[in-house]
Amino acid sequence: MGATFELLIQGGRVVFGDRVEQADIGIREGVIAAIGKLPAEEAESVLRADGHVVVPGMIDVHVHFNEPGLEDWEGIPTGSAALAAGGCTAYFDMPLNGLPPTTTLAAVEQKKRLLAGRSNADYALWGGLVPGNLEELAPMAEAGVIGFKAFMSAAGGKQEGAFREVDDTELYRGMQEIARLGKILALHAESEAVIRALAADKARRGLSGPADYARTRPVYAELEAVRRALFFAEQTGCALHFVHISSPEAVREIGAAKRAGLDVTLETCPHYLTLTEEALEEIGPVAKCAPPLRTRKELEGLWQAIAQGEIDMISSDHSPCPPDWKASDDWFEIWGGIAAAQNSLELVLGEGHRVRGLELPLLCRLLSANPARRFGLAPCKGEIAVGADADVAVVEFAPYVLRREHLYDRHKQNVYIGKTMHCRVRQTVLRGTVVYDLRKGIVRPAEGRLLAPLPKGG
Repeated sequence: MGATFELLIQGGRVVFGDRVEQADIGIREGVIAAIGKLPAEEAESVLRADGHVVVPGMIDVHVHFNEPGLEDWEGIPTGSAALAAGGCTAYFDMPLNGLPPTTTLAAVEQKKRLLAGRSNADYALWGGLVPGNLEELAPMAEAGVIGFKAFMSAAGGKQEGAFREVDDTELYRGMQEIARLGKILALHAESEAVIRALAADKARRGLSGPADYARTRPVYAELEAVRRALFFAEQTGCALHFVHISSPEAVREIGAAKRAGLDVTLETCPHYLTLTEEALEEIGPVAKCAPPLRTRKELEGLWQAIAQGEIDMISSDHSPCPPDWKASDDWFEIWGGIAAAQNSLELVLGEGHRVRGLELPLLCRLLSANPARRFGLAPCKGEIAVGADADVAVVEFAPYVLRREHLYDRHKQNVYIGKTMHCRVRQTVLRGTVVYDLRKGIVRPAEGRLLAPLPKGG
């Protein structure tokens, strides 16, 4: 008679949706088959997690892997390896900055071919809403995109054919169509009019340093765009998801809309929870992002919003580029993106639980359960439960200093190098298979699968 389980994760403290308790996890055919006190002799293989915490694998809804066309920026194998090493078992790839961007049915199918057999985690695709592609939205929805992404400010790509922002008319019409399709629109919400005027003023005065850049993207530019998008959503019935929200003021605005009945969620990112605007000077160009890093007051306000349940999820917004795109004295020319896909789970659990005392179930909801529910992947993804996919990370709460040699992404331009991290991923398990081990690295061939969402995020 064969073993009951292919893999048994034994001896760990398991983070469930509402509690943490000692339990073993029995896995059969990639699915959690039993939870409780389980004998080792019933398993083909045993993963000892004594003294460690077992958490649901992170679902990172916001990464940029840049294929096709810009593989020298990142690429699927290296980007997904970094995620796996950071305890992430599923991700959503953004429609930029590949060439062509994922804004047509043909581009969606091309991206699927590129991902097949090359990803170290499960994945889903965002489609893009850009000028002139309204008729492509329905075919992309039929092809299974998780939702659509649009920019309310300049999208940043300089190459011919790069992703472009929409104006208000294009945004409104796109939201009407996305509502009809029962999909979600993810928005980069910053006011292009505000940014352009402030940047022009800096240029006239010959100001191009890090503080000058940050002052051209103030909180009120984010807040104005959020309010405008919420108004459009009220008129069109379009479900919204705001990406990389950087200010507690915007969190409160979105929360008020949610309480008024709008179908809206928001994410923030680890860099807004761990870095302030001082990092622009101290760390340099690798810390440039959009929206920019904020003040200590705003950072603390975001943590308070997390504690109060006002933030829905946390994503990396991994936005890599070649080193020469970060090499300039002119901060308006430097590529705006932080590349830290590998560190999200460790930063959120370490800073949130070990430093601030927030409960692990709350933090794991932000990293895993809430993304799964919002985007139609629950109950198979996002929680440790019988019948769910066996996607987990084993985490050791012991400090270590992040070094460049720990990283798996392509260019390793990481804002956290030299930082003491408060916890560390020891193993990542994807559908019952150990894909990453701290001592061995990536230990399995790329076996990530395309994830199919339910209509309108379930």
